[in-house]
Formats: sequence, structure tokens, C-alpha cells
Amino acid sequence: MACDIPRERQLEVTWENGSSSRYPLIWLRDNCQCAQCMLQSATARSLPLSHLDVDTGLERVLITEPSKVSLVWPDQHVSEFDASWLKKRCFSSSARQEMQDELFLNLYWGSELQIPTTSFQEVLHDDKTALAWLTTLRRIGIVYLKGASLEQGQVAKLSQRIGYLRLTFYGHTWQVQDKPKANNVAYTSGDLSLHTDYPALQHPPGVQFLHCLSQAQQGGDSEVVDGFHVAYQLRQQNPEAFQILSSLRVDFTDTGSDYCDFAVQSKHRIIDVDSEGQVVRINYNNATRDSVLDLPLEQVQPFYSSLRAYVDLMTRPENVLTYRMEPGDIITFDNWRLLHGRRTYTSDPVRPRHLEGAYLDWDEVMSRLRLLRRAVYGGR
Repeated sequence: MACDIPRERQLEVTWENGSSSRYPLIWLRDNCQCAQCMLQSATARSLPLSHLDVDTGLERVLITEPSKVSLVWPDQHVSEFDASWLKKRCFSSSARQEMQDELFLNLYWGSELQIPTTSFQEVLHDDKTALAWLTTLRRIGIVYLKGASLEQGQVAKLSQRIGYLRLTFYGHTWQVQDKPKANNVAYTSGDLSLHTDYPALQHPPGVQFLHCLSQAQQGGDSEVVDGFHVAYQLRQQNPEAFQILSSLRVDFTDTGSDYCDFAVQSKHRIIDVDSEGQVVRINYNNATRDSVLDLPLEQVQPFYSSLRAYVDLMTRPENVLTYRMEPGDIITFDNWRLLHGRRTYTSDPVRPRHLEGAYLDWDEVMSRLRLLRRAVYGGR
């Protein structure tokens, strides 16, 4: 199948450096920025699509200023565009890739990573530091914040720098401690295998904060793996396993009582990919992977073999980064990308190991990142 837009239904703009960009006329008419077509107070389109002529022509083009162009449509409606606005929305493949890479380029890593570190207080009070924090969190997937006070509520304070916390069945925040009759495997002192949090939800939390209030005297070191990096290793080394884990949907469940009682169930692919085959999310928690496995009988053995291949890769020493949180540390990480775990520790009733955790969604985090970019660098 091939599609072609006739040249007479495009506007070609030649820039000062001699390069050019082409814009479909229907796109230009659809994105008119005037007060009649846009609700200016909300920066939202108010022109209904049903009012558009998808085959519209153009009556004339006027260069009103060195950096502005006005388009007069057949119905005499006038649209004005700024050159910088148009250039940012160029349709060329290189321009589109550059726009994506600006915020979304992932840098993959293994055990060699030195976790990026910054000051908790500076993140709270300085826009440049906060922007650097969130940009690094998006690109690398993990950032250490140092210097938080040794009292509960610091993850909630950090969330206010972004927007608001994600409420789950474990509350707005939750206390990671060795608890009797634990309602979650994290609330024990045993090994916590590498996992992402809450794949039992239809929309797992995107970002996680963990604040160390008290560390164990023996054990309790943390482990983390770049799940995207390992997924690409799997694709290269065992493409059949990658195809199975990125196509079969697996059941997850979580039942209990905390903030309120709950019984949640979901289906996810272990490795989520987008339409271009890029890995966009890992959904894996062995503790909450359901005994219900809604697969045809002949697919069960291949699924287990594929999952074991992925787990074996993620637990290779060169892929596992081990670190030890100290009181006052807050670790912030991408829960869609990183798998995290914890080594066994010795419980001490006098000085128990205690972390406070919280979740946010990527929508809120990316919103704050964009607003901080505007505040620091200007523009839209």
C-alpha cells in the first residue's frame, strides 16, 4: 500500500540555511492558532474536525514579518504561524526523531552504572536541579537523592514537587518493614527477587520512590536491573523467547487488605512493545504471577522456557547493580523499566529496617518535566 499527498496540497517552507520543510494544507488548517479555532485559555483546539475540508486548497500565502507567515484559505479565513512553531513540528524523519530523542532517548546500562546522585533539598528548591533529576530519571531510569530528613513524609514532600502521589490499595505511601502476617512479600526479611511493582493492576505505577529511614545492621542490600537492556539482549540471543514474552498475555493477581480490602486481576505481556517493536514496559512480579495461566496447553512449556531465559539473563552479574541505601537516602526509579530486588537481612526489633515508599504515574512526572523545561529554558 502507498499513499501520496499531491504537491499542490502542501506548503513548502525554505529556511535561512537553505533546508526546507513541507506541511500538508489540511494539517495547517486543522492547527490554526487563531482565537476562533483555539480556546486560548486552555491551549486546546475548538475547531471541530467535521468543519474541515480534508481536500482544502490555499488561496494565497503572505509573509507578514520575517518570522511569520499568514495563510488565506478559500473561505477567506486567515491562519498565522510563527516560523519557530512550524520548524518544531517539521514532518521530516530526522526532525521527528530529534524531537523524540530530546526527552525520550534511553541510555542502557548494567552493573557498571554509577547511580546518578543529587541533593534532595536542591531538587525541592531549585528548578534546574529538579529538571536535571527528572531528565536523568527518564533517560537512565534511576536517580539517588541524598540528604532527606529521617522522618516519614519525605516521599510525599518530593511528590509535591511534581504533582501528586498515586493512590493504590497500599495507600498514598506505604511502610516497607518486616511485619507479622505480611500481606506482601516485600514486608518480610527474606530475599526479594527482581520484579516490577504491581503488574496486577491494569495500569502499573510508572515511578517509584523509596526513602530509607533505618537500614538493617546485616544484609538488606538492594539490587536493580535495566529491564529494557536485558530485553534487547534476549531479542538478540533468543528471538523466539522474546517473541513469546512480547506476545503472550500472562495473568497477575493481588488479594488482601491494607488501605482497603482488594482483589485485583490483570493480564499483561511480560515485555510490552510498541508498534515499532521498541520495548516500552516490563511487567514481571513472580510473587503475584497468578496460578491461573490463560494459555492454550501447547503454549505453556514454551512460555516457561522463555520466561526462564529472560530471568537467567537479568540475574547475570554483569546486568545486576547492587547498592546499599543509608538513612536519609531516597532512590527514585522507573517502575516500567527497572526490575528491583532486595537481599535477605537480619531483623532487629530494636532498630528495624524501615523504608517508606510511594508511586507516581509517568503522566504527572512528564508533565512536570515539560513545565520545568519551559521555566528553565523558555518556550513551549
